[in-house]
Amino acid sequence: MWLGAALFFSAVVAPAAFTVMRSFALPNANEIAGTIVTRTLSVVNIGGFLIGVFLLLTLFARRIGPERPAFLVEFFCVTIIVMATGLGHWLIAARMRALRAAMVLPIDQVPVDDPRRIAFHSLHGYSVSALGLAMIAALIAIVLIARSLRN
Repeated sequence: MWLGAALFFSAVVAPAAFTVMRSFALPNANEIAGTIVTRTLSVVNIGGFLIGVFLLLTLFARRIGPERPAFLVEFFCVTIIVMATGLGHWLIAARMRALRAAMVLPIDQVPVDDPRRIAFHSLHGYSVSALGLAMIAALIAIVLIARSLRN
């Protein structure tokens, strides 16, 4: 379920927020869209973190014998989900919010060569990468969990 929400957010919500807000031709449309995306991403990241922690706790209960070959891969994938969503929310997004607040002006009005804007865009790339990595790990974990339940 989390993977579906994360995919929907990435493919639909974030792009649509910017497209719709720009269509109104407001002077700070990107700032408003960014706020919508940031709040929605918080829900996705916290949800992924909590689901990942739950999966880690239940992973050992579902383990079938000491020789289960996919156990380590599943453990690694779920750990990636927890780490990527946790870092995405509590480190990367928090730093991005702090940078936006420090800029005072909407980000589009800050000079392109401003170190805060450069740092913001760099963190945005890390945020996208973290969520993408968590989604790939979730897909692999889902396949492994389904396989183990089938056996």
